[in-house]
Amino acid sequence: MIRVVIPYHLRTLAGVSGEVTLAVSAPVTVRAVLDALETRYPVLRGTIRDHVTQERRPFLRFFACGQDLSHESPDMPLPDTVVAGTDPFYVIGAIAGG
Repeated sequence: MIRVVIPYHLRTLAGVSGEVTLAVSAPVTVRAVLDALETRYPVLRGTIRDHVTQERRPFLRFFACGQDLSHESPDMPLPDTVVAGTDPFYVIGAIAGG
């Protein structure tokens, strides 16, 4: 099971609290995790990725094992500790300002 942490406003929208756990078939990639998340919680479709292009929405970032995966290929395999459920996959709202 893949552990996913999403921002508070998306947890509220999906009606969940805390982490979400998802069954994701191999290969476990960012795309596969987001597909599983949107399948389980259809209300999240379009909130993390654009409906048409499937590109990450501005001001959202993807992290795993302390690494920013936001600009990596969505088809890159996630780290083994994420696949094993030891470490979570994070969708984080970026902070802008100066």
